[in-house]
Amino acid sequence: MNGRGPIFLFDEVDGLRPSNLLSMDGQAFHMKKFFHSDEADNYLNAIVCSSPWRQEPIKIFGRSVLQPRLTAWMGDPGASYRYSGLLMTPEPWSDPVLQIKSAIEKAMGFKFNSALLNYYRSGLDSMGWHRDNEPELGEEPTIASVSLGDLRVFKMRHYFNKSLGVDIDLEHGDLLIMAGAMQSYWEHSLPKTRRPKGARVNITFRCVGIPRK
Repeated sequence: MNGRGPIFLFDEVDGLRPSNLLSMDGQAFHMKKFFHSDEADNYLNAIVCSSPWRQEPIKIFGRSVLQPRLTAWMGDPGASYRYSGLLMTPEPWSDPVLQIKSAIEKAMGFKFNSALLNYYRSGLDSMGWHRDNEPELGEEPTIASVSLGDLRVFKMRHYFNKSLGVDIDLEHGDLLIMAGAMQSYWEHSLPKTRRPKGARVNITFRCVGIPRK
């Protein structure tokens, strides 16, 4: 199953049906410990050591700045992606990322053709407020986001009504699904923190090349 959302997803996880974290205009589902600790440990170590990490410059308000994290883009041949003035050409899938992708696809019944990997080396690495609403993702993209490593706070807020917000503690092995109209109406970020934080890898699986209506 490919293409536009909303779709769903998991009927239940550990006997519980996940609930939508958003009050309106989209879907966000948090599956805690989708990967158990030992499995997540192995994935984290393998991905940190084997991924082709880069620190790319992006354009923000017309200025070129280095991203405050390391990134890698993996995917099927031709699954290129452009954001913030940066063209991402896919590297071949690594074995650990492909294994994670297969587990999520099996659980969701949904196929992804690409993934953005973010490596947050400490609490000073971050991701600013943004929406994943690039044309390559289609009108209502479904994105599966896996967290490996130290806990970080993931923030979401309504783009047009900033009084609506949701904060989530994303822990080692957690899975977050964003779907439906979320990327049109909600933005998200991973802010910096001065609290001592270890390494964290986040992988967001996507399907690029979905035409808009």
